[in-house]
Amino acid sequence: MRFPGAHILSVTQFERADVERIFEVADNMRPYAHRERMTKVLDGAIMGNMFFEPSTRTRVSFGCAFNLLGGEVRETTDIKASSLTKGESLYDTGRVMSGYSDIIVMRHPQAGSVAEFARASRVPVLNAGDGPNEHPSQALLDLYTIKKELKSRQQTIDGMHIAMIGDLKHGRTVHSLSKLVGLYEKVKFTLISPAELAMPADTVDALRQRGHEVVETEDMEKGLVSNDIVYLTRIQEERFGSKTEADLYRGRFRLNQAIYTQYCQPNTVIMHPLPRDSREDANELDNDLNQHPSLAIFRQTDNGVLVRMALFALTLDVCEQIDKSSREVNWYTERRF
Repeated sequence: MRFPGAHILSVTQFERADVERIFEVADNMRPYAHRERMTKVLDGAIMGNMFFEPSTRTRVSFGCAFNLLGGEVRETTDIKASSLTKGESLYDTGRVMSGYSDIIVMRHPQAGSVAEFARASRVPVLNAGDGPNEHPSQALLDLYTIKKELKSRQQTIDGMHIAMIGDLKHGRTVHSLSKLVGLYEKVKFTLISPAELAMPADTVDALRQRGHEVVETEDMEKGLVSNDIVYLTRIQEERFGSKTEADLYRGRFRLNQAIYTQYCQPNTVIMHPLPRDSREDANELDNDLNQHPSLAIFRQTDNGVLVRMALFALTLDVCEQIDKSSREVNWYTERRF
């Protein structure tokens, strides 16, 4: 695809070569994300960070990524504080807000809403999650993490085995990640969920048509065996009609140190898009794995900044200019990475 000026709305926009290009640029962002150097390549640029649904990591990660490239961030974090509550359409909002920004990141609870907003925008729009539909940047950072984790084990995405566990019906992260992994070759997917929360049939069919092996099961212990990656998700309570309905499934699939040791390979990578639900009745990923070397959830969040910096650099067409405004940082910074 042609990145400069493009909206990033769905992983279906990408070919495998596009994904590899994003990852190449993300690799080049490491000195800046790790505070070894700084750049002002986006000095004067404004990013509109419009989040109409709760978020911590994604919202702050996008803002951090833009700041690290030298840009400024303007945030809208409550739909009640916007004119949408007065009946303003997404089209009008997009038309207006794109006059105030050079690029817009948007999250909205309705599927298709970010694409509707983008149709009116005069600047690039990046989808930070539209309801249960998609979350392209999360899928990219997840796949980037998978690539790095497997490379450290002399493996590749082609031919890997991945288990996805939990609310696969409502989890936009697994929807986008499945489509993105589908660009690779001979992957085995084990989809572990209650039948009522299974991965959408069209996603499963698309993977099989691409030649991938897909196993669907409700047996977590059996499904954990022989995977390279285990990707857990929480029960998406906000997508259910009531908390009572969500509670029917909460806590059904849990991974802790004992289960990992018994059923997983010794170096199986553990991933989760976060937030993990650490309440006692849920606890899908136990704290007793926090120090496990194969727990990659915090490496995922660090990688998110790299990938989002890459998306900004590509869509605003500054990849070749970044190092020209580069210099060493002039403040104390610990080696956090």
